[in-house]
Amino acid sequence: MPQTYPRPDLVIFDCDGVLVDSERIFNAVLAEDLSTRGLPMTTEVSLPTFAGLAMSAVAVKATEMGADLPQNWITEVYDKAYATLREGVPLIPGILDVLAQLDATGIPTCVASNGREEKMKITLAPHGLWDRFHPNAMFSAHTMKVAKPDPGLFLAAAAHFDVQARTCVVIEDSAIGARAAARAGMQCFGYAAHDEGTALAEEGAEVFHQMSDLPRRLGLS
Repeated sequence: MPQTYPRPDLVIFDCDGVLVDSERIFNAVLAEDLSTRGLPMTTEVSLPTFAGLAMSAVAVKATEMGADLPQNWITEVYDKAYATLREGVPLIPGILDVLAQLDATGIPTCVASNGREEKMKITLAPHGLWDRFHPNAMFSAHTMKVAKPDPGLFLAAAAHFDVQARTCVVIEDSAIGARAAARAGMQCFGYAAHDEGTALAEEGAEVFHQMSDLPRRLGLS
């Protein structure tokens, strides 16, 4: 008999890799850039190395790994990435159905991301999701000056919607995000589209592989 789940009071979505399939695109740009700065890198290595990190943390980690980064590196790499992202980023398959079911049941939703709002606007706006979430349901680490794995983004979202952390559910695709959810005292479902989700599971997330499975886990069916 399938496990049953209580309905949450708030569902918090990460953006990249959960709403839009942008992680591989962004990391391809990142890997190409770092390869010109003394740190040979492929997309396949960049993804597990930097996934979920705020860009300030990416810069620190890349430097520790041997990259020679200029002072304005974050701005430079964002400019390159934004140009590529503007060419179009697909939605995660099935995410619109999940959001529609949450709307139908009246469960509030929001986005909490380590990315900049500018980046989220580029990826979400073509699909109508920027207008859906901005400004009252959008929590950006760049704007709020607190980044995952610190739980502050998730706790700010819970406070904004006046709900308890224990009644929130977080949807993440990175171990960094899953760790933040655990620190916030929130249940986390880890979306693993391209692997077994071992890193997510190690941070306490319940792993799933298809968005069509998420409504059941949210107590919607």
